[in-house]
Amino acid sequence: MKHLFYILTLLITVVACKPTKIACVGDSITYGATIQGRDSLGYPQQMQKMLGKKYQVKNFGVNGATMLKKGDKPYWDEPQYKEALQFNPDIVIITLGTNDSKPFNWDKYKVEFKKNYLEMISNFQNLKSKPQIYIGVPPPVIKDKWGIRREIVEDEIPEILNEIAKEKNVKFIDYYSILSGSKALFPDGIHPNADGARRMAIIAVSRILTTY
Repeated sequence: MKHLFYILTLLITVVACKPTKIACVGDSITYGATIQGRDSLGYPQQMQKMLGKKYQVKNFGVNGATMLKKGDKPYWDEPQYKEALQFNPDIVIITLGTNDSKPFNWDKYKVEFKKNYLEMISNFQNLKSKPQIYIGVPPPVIKDKWGIRREIVEDEIPEILNEIAKEKNVKFIDYYSILSGSKALFPDGIHPNADGARRMAIIAVSRILTTY
């Protein structure tokens, strides 16, 4: 009997100590492109340092990825998408849309952006872990580059994301509003540097700790 009690106690302890798993889904901004030492200085990695051992944060960012299934590089087709689902996270942060703003993506398929976004959220919500979903509003575009357009990221995408959040009852992590005007954090006009990634991590951690 004592042996059985010991086993049950051990199992309860293991479950209690299980870290909260956070999947960071996104494009090159999530991946940490242009950041020297991105393996430790990307925003998901900096989140891990801030949150500590009670959390397990994984970076599933893909350079150039789009939410649009018909975009030039759909996140849906990347191995990181499958890996993020298999991770069975407790929290998912989806930050996609910047690459969708390119003319050959947005001008042709923008009517499908909301539909694709809703489907991805549902796919994560249907996981066994029933994760809390956070929509990451993409950081500001300081200057148009590589086809990425500031007016779309600034005006159209946030409006659609707001509609999605209401329909799916999910939460925002608003990188755009907080980082808008911080030009020094985006040396190439699109990607945050290590300090910009740190600011993103602070925003995400603060939001999660106050709402999860």
